[in-house]
Amino acid sequence: MRLSSRNPHYAPRATQHATRNMIYHITSHIAWNEAQAKGEYAAPSLANEGFIHCSTISQVLPVAENFYKGQTGLVLLVIDPALLSSTLNWEPPSGGAPPPGVPESETFPHIYGPINLNAVTKIIDLETSEDETFILPPNL
Repeated sequence: MRLSSRNPHYAPRATQHATRNMIYHITSHIAWNEAQAKGEYAAPSLANEGFIHCSTISQVLPVAENFYKGQTGLVLLVIDPALLSSTLNWEPPSGGAPPPGVPESETFPHIYGPINLNAVTKIIDLETSEDETFILPPNL
């Protein structure tokens, strides 16, 4: 795995996260099933933006609430960065400001290429509480 940034003036945050920490990606059950048939996962953002958006564990719920509110049938891919075949960059949010609940100083993991299936160590159903806010399982 290579940690880098597409902006050559953007440093030292590119290596601020230990590679032993997992990263996370939200997708649908359908997209994950299709990925298993294809042998790799590629989110639509890979074609549109050149990378796959991921999050740290503390970023997952704010991202889910901001971008996936009201959606069902979602899963959370738990990804081991050390197993990725594609490049992982830690960068500011692609849209400028982070979603509410994420400090502006935080960077996000972006994967520049498809996700090889063996890098996904766990798949978790992303569920909501009674008030329809997303919740994470306690064993995560």
